[in-house]
Amino acid sequence: MKIKITTVILLLITSFLKAQTSQQSVYQNAADNLLASQSKLTIGGYGEVHYNQPLDKETRYNGKLDVHRLVMLFGYNFSEKVQFVTEIEYEHVSEVYIEQAFLQYRLNQLIQFRAGLMLIPMGIINEYHEPTTFNGVERPLIDGKIAPTTWREIGFGITGSYLPASLKYQLYVVNGFNGYDGSAKLSGANGFRSGRQKGAESYISSPNLSGKIEYYGIKGLNIGLSGYFGKTQSTLFNKLDKNDETAVSQADSSVVGINMIGADARYTMGNWQFRGQLYYADISNSANYNQFAGSDLGSALNGYYIEAAYDLLGSNQKVEAGLIPFIRYEAYNTQASMEGNLPASKTNEVQAITTGITWRMTQGAVFKTDLQFVKPASAEKYTTTFNAGFGIMF
Repeated sequence: MKIKITTVILLLITSFLKAQTSQQSVYQNAADNLLASQSKLTIGGYGEVHYNQPLDKETRYNGKLDVHRLVMLFGYNFSEKVQFVTEIEYEHVSEVYIEQAFLQYRLNQLIQFRAGLMLIPMGIINEYHEPTTFNGVERPLIDGKIAPTTWREIGFGITGSYLPASLKYQLYVVNGFNGYDGSAKLSGANGFRSGRQKGAESYISSPNLSGKIEYYGIKGLNIGLSGYFGKTQSTLFNKLDKNDETAVSQADSSVVGINMIGADARYTMGNWQFRGQLYYADISNSANYNQFAGSDLGSALNGYYIEAAYDLLGSNQKVEAGLIPFIRYEAYNTQASMEGNLPASKTNEVQAITTGITWRMTQGAVFKTDLQFVKPASAEKYTTTFNAGFGIMF
């Protein structure tokens, strides 16, 4: 798959040229809402229930019904400067996770210190993943493989906004992906998804750096540039005898280096809504990792999507309801290039088209339905899935 980066960027920029007025970014996720609260204790939440039905002319499939996730959010203001935010997530009814849990010290608008379990600021969906903030029942496919939502790790750093330039930034030192703990956690089929440690008895052998800068100085427009740099983690470094050359060589072979960049844009112009996202990850030491761990991780991963939507009920912010048909095209390849003797698999080069409608019943409550067509390069035709569900955020 050839990612036509120039074409994608030109499509996005063309939509931006008519906007002129500066304003504060209107995009907020659930944690932003908690941090903006003036109350001592703030409670919020979001959740979504899904129905997924594969469609095929020759084969019958059962559908899947799932309380995909239910998340409770709690924020507490100890003072004007000190705040705590946490999200407790229930997935598929039976799985419990902590999605975020960080303490923030607000020095001023420009500098706020954070420490704890935090979302990695890559792309759009990893931070803005609440069901009322995106179209489509399921999140974009590339956000399940390359920057796998909800990707969070324990660390510390700074965030803030520079209002005169309409800029917002985040910069964190964090724990990295679990790359090897007796078996390979990264692969061509799943990308980085199985490497998330999620703050659950996680370990660290090498710190990583994550950051993002966003510009919101044009009305309706938000542009982001993000990066993630470091190495995966390996349990083989624990109690490692530095004089044992064989053990050191094995430990070095059990990690890969990751240099990932992302670019994203969201733009609202009247009733029109546009968004796009692009990822590229360069992986070093993948040949040694694959040989040692028995995996097939690519030496480069890439992907993008572009989406257009139109609100049939108007763009007046005083009108809470909305009826929004949309279409999204995405493509990704988790084996865009390979090192060593392993060949790339066409099953990991995927294109998808998702089209449907979002009914915003009121602010914070949506019903969604869509058709998703997915085609790996190894397949002759698209597979089709009908999706429906509702989502809430308060």
